[in-house]
Amino acid sequence: MSAGIIPPDEQVRTRLSPLGYPSNLLGPRVTYADVNESISSIVLRDRAPAQWWIGFAVAFCLLMIFFLAVSWLLIRGLGIWGVNIPVAWGFAIVNFVWWIGIGHAGTFISAILLLMFQHWRTSINRLAEAMTLFAVACAGLMPLLHLGRPWVFFWLLPYPDTMGMWPQFRSPLVWDIFAVGTYFTVSILFWFLGLVPDLATIRDRARKVWQKKFYGFLALGWRNSADHWQRHQTAYLLLAGLATPLVLSVHSVVSLDFAVAQLPGWHSTIFPPYFVAGAIYSGFAMVLNIVIPVRKIYHLENLITERYLNNMANVMFATGLMVSYGYFIEAFMSWYSGDIFEQYMMTYRVFGPYGWIFWVLMLCNVLVPQTLWSRRIRCNPFTLFIVAFLVNVGMWIERFVIVVTSLHRDFIPSSWGSYAPTLWDWATLFGSVGLFLMLLFLFIRLLPMISISESRELVAEPAKANAL
Repeated sequence: MSAGIIPPDEQVRTRLSPLGYPSNLLGPRVTYADVNESISSIVLRDRAPAQWWIGFAVAFCLLMIFFLAVSWLLIRGLGIWGVNIPVAWGFAIVNFVWWIGIGHAGTFISAILLLMFQHWRTSINRLAEAMTLFAVACAGLMPLLHLGRPWVFFWLLPYPDTMGMWPQFRSPLVWDIFAVGTYFTVSILFWFLGLVPDLATIRDRARKVWQKKFYGFLALGWRNSADHWQRHQTAYLLLAGLATPLVLSVHSVVSLDFAVAQLPGWHSTIFPPYFVAGAIYSGFAMVLNIVIPVRKIYHLENLITERYLNNMANVMFATGLMVSYGYFIEAFMSWYSGDIFEQYMMTYRVFGPYGWIFWVLMLCNVLVPQTLWSRRIRCNPFTLFIVAFLVNVGMWIERFVIVVTSLHRDFIPSSWGSYAPTLWDWATLFGSVGLFLMLLFLFIRLLPMISISESRELVAEPAKANAL
């Protein structure tokens, strides 16, 4: 039977079980046909909604700004940015760490929650996986642009060249190449493997010849047989197992870029868990910023229910408390260490010229998320979107504070300096957001943004339970 054929019991309606699980994971009275139509029609419709075109136009304009900024960077060099001595790391590294962190929620939702049998991930995992790929793509560009000569980036790879030279494996830049490259490879395999059954569904429901050929080619000959499903599920679980440790390892490696230095504010053993918690925190915030508008525009309230929003808000809130604890421990250890350099760095970070940025960070990442104690805030899409947006802003500011305030005042007063971003720094930041949104809008238009096969499983489970 092909993936697109609706089972004969498609009209079996779901009922709310006494325990409320798992039949209420999707909206009441959802059928196989509802799932197929709601998701595949977004891809197969002739025209996208007006909101999609408006968002696409904004993303395209930002992308053009990014192309302009990168082109001017390649022509003139890194001098167009605000980086200097001692602040040799600026927006590029801040953006890199921020984008890598955003990409972690996709792997957390797809891999870890899959292995923990958390069915509420079903309607958001595909969007989160796509977000991971696009965020990692944006992140990977930043250190390459920061190289100064990005066209020789392959020198960072350990390949046998004629000069007999190898990369410096003690360099954090080489660590990032391995960590981010591995993460991107496993993520794209995991994402595409989950797409295959849904691509076959769209292939069978398509009416246009080019759609049948296009999605048929991507479906890799999927025919919904028992052998196909057995191999698919085995490979899916194996990739989930491979992706799970990457959630912890990748951002830990990124944190070691800082922690291996002797610089006050960076030389800290708390950085790996602190960075991982912050990554999941900002990642879930970005998932909410994407899911909430998409849910409204495409009328997916029955597939992305309030329970999904509440659960995502709870995870974001829990990781936010971990991040807040990290802020407290970082300040405590700088005092407890007795190191005058660490103590001065923390005092200067809070009350120095960049102090107002630190307090904005505290507002966005510590105070505002406390509203999530209220279920009304967690289940209200508008207020939850605002909280998630402020968290994303706060997490970018956190990376700015870590990078800049630690660099611009070194051990020796004669090497002190200041940092001020230029127009091209801001163009690179907002342009990378445009690249991310552009890829996201194309994904929503061309591929199923919600897993059809896994959503149908949620419909089938209560039906089977009621039959028993």
